[in-house]
Amino acid sequence: MDETDRGLLAHLSKNARMPVAIIARRMGLARSTVQARIERLETRGIIAGYALKLGDAAREGAIRATVLISIEPRATGPVLARLKSLPQIETAHTASGRFDMILNVTARTTSELDQTLDAIGEIDGVKSSESLIHLSTRIDRAG
Repeated sequence: MDETDRGLLAHLSKNARMPVAIIARRMGLARSTVQARIERLETRGIIAGYALKLGDAAREGAIRATVLISIEPRATGPVLARLKSLPQIETAHTASGRFDMILNVTARTTSELDQTLDAIGEIDGVKSSESLIHLSTRIDRAG
């Protein structure tokens, strides 16, 4: 991946629906070159897909939290299998340090969040957890 590919990814990260002709013009490249590079990035798995990014209005009323969990040794597989069954868990990342996994959780109500946190804590193999409730988003660079 070169600087041109990185520039192309930067444009697509801001707006994945931006027409290829506009990207080409802004980058000073031929439309066919930009199209070929996009296809190559998709083929190589660098671009895995295009997704809808919800705005604040769609998330209004949602309660979001980051949950940090410690897991018993050799229990990651069964714990992850159980976490997958909880629809409120949007992402799960392994981590190094004091906690073994970082979960991003979204619930419609405080009651639903409370039930989800209880369900996480009751999973066999989860030693401990810590929850951080999101209040507002100040920076969001995620595509």
